[in-house]
Parts: sequence; C-alpha cells; structure tokens
Amino acid sequence: MCCRRRQDLLMRCAVLGSPIAHSLSPAMHRAAYAELGLDWTYDAVAVEEHELPLFLRSLGDDVRGLSVTAPLKRAAAQEAHQRSEHVELLGVANTLVVDDGMLSAHNTDVTGALAAMQERGLLSGIRTARILGAGATATSMAYALSTHGLSRLELVVRDPARARETQQVAERRGVEVVVRGIDEPLTETVDLLISTVPEDVAGARSRELTAAARAVFDIVYDPWPTTLLAAAAESGLPTVSGLDLLAHQAALQVELMTGSTVDPQILLNAAMGELATR
Repeated sequence: MCCRRRQDLLMRCAVLGSPIAHSLSPAMHRAAYAELGLDWTYDAVAVEEHELPLFLRSLGDDVRGLSVTAPLKRAAAQEAHQRSEHVELLGVANTLVVDDGMLSAHNTDVTGALAAMQERGLLSGIRTARILGAGATATSMAYALSTHGLSRLELVVRDPARARETQQVAERRGVEVVVRGIDEPLTETVDLLISTVPEDVAGARSRELTAAARAVFDIVYDPWPTTLLAAAAESGLPTVSGLDLLAHQAALQVELMTGSTVDPQILLNAAMGELATR
C-alpha cells in the first residue's frame, strides 16, 4: 500500500478570505466531491491579509488546495512558489494548489469569466466596457475582456490612485483606459458594465448604470439577486451573474485540485440550493 492515489486519500481544501461566512464555495466544492466520489473536505476559513503568510506556512500534509477571495488575491500570488501565466501577468491569484509542500498559484477568474460570458452569449462584440471598482477581481475582468477585442475601458472608482494596477494591465494589452470617480455622471453608453463593488454602492445607482449599458455582469451575489441585476433584467438587458462566474471558476479549481472535471451546472445548482436556505 505504498502508492495510493491522491484521489483515494482524505484531503482537505478550503476557501480563505475576510469576510467569508457568506461564501458559497463550500457548497459548490462539496457538491463536486460528491459527484466525483471523493471523500474530501472543504471549509471556509477567515484569514486577514496580514495573517496569510503564517497560515500558509502552517498547512498540514493533508491540505491539497485553497480558494482565495478578497482581500487576499494579490497577497496569495506573492506567497506562491510557482505562478501560472495569468498570475505572472496580473499579480492576482484566486487558487493555491499544494503539492509536496510547494504552493502553485493560479487564476481561474479570467477563464471562468470568459466561460460565463460565452455561455450567456455575451463574449463577442464587446468593444467598450465600464468596470465599477479596480481591485484584484477587476484586474482579472479587464484582462479577460482585453483578450477578446476590448478597445476602450472606463474604470469607475472611489480612489483613482487605486486603479493604477488594473489600468496598467489593460493598457499593456493596447486598451484605451479612462479612470473616473465613483460620483461622476455617466456620459457614454458601453457594450458591457461589470460591477465588482458591493451592493450598497452599485445598487443605489442601478437605474443610471443600466441605462448606460447594453449588457450587465454583476460579480456580486450577496444579496441575491442584486439590485443591479434586477434592474438590468427589468430593462431587458442581457446579464451574467456572480453565480455564473463562481460556478465556472470553481469548476476549474476542482480540476486543478483533484485532476478531474465536473460540470459547472452541478456547482451552480449547489450554490442556488445553498442560497435558498439563507
């Protein structure tokens, strides 16, 4: 019994972030393990950014993978021993895979977002976009769009200085970038609006925001549905939800951690089921 497969062992995985109690990742990953017949565990662990280095150094041999959410995505990229191409380009990671004590960092937000948009028929024809927020997730979204023909991007932020990293990523891809304050009026209609900011920020301006967009992608899923998505649907706009992204990026995480594929729809169903209990 010297060579048991990893899939046959009881392995531990988790999602890290703060706050983390609202996360749907445990429900989705557990559903994936059930589908794959894996006796693995997946938990939610509250970790602040300054706690991450010590937390990662204290991992046991039974830990296989970690999903990473705010505010840890940039710090996770820095802590890894190896980085995927997307992580190297963006400095943002949402996945850490543990192998013989080595941490490899991956970004499934980029590919997951593209898959979610493709599934909803929104991937082609996006030439102009407006992103609310400029944090780690916004950086991934800007890069994803830049790989599919984006020519002009408007970043709407509280503090223009915080948009610098996202702006640079897009500009390196040849995208024209304009940075605007969160309270500035919207003067142009864009092909796609992406919101990465909390409900209390986007929801208050939902009518104005949807009136200046031809499609809406709201990364936020708490509360569900968001005011922004509801306003978009009421206006007849095509939409992509944070749950769509969550399911696709989680399916890619499951594959990285287990070596097996799972249908994102199974994860989406698990997330919706969990939301129904809240």
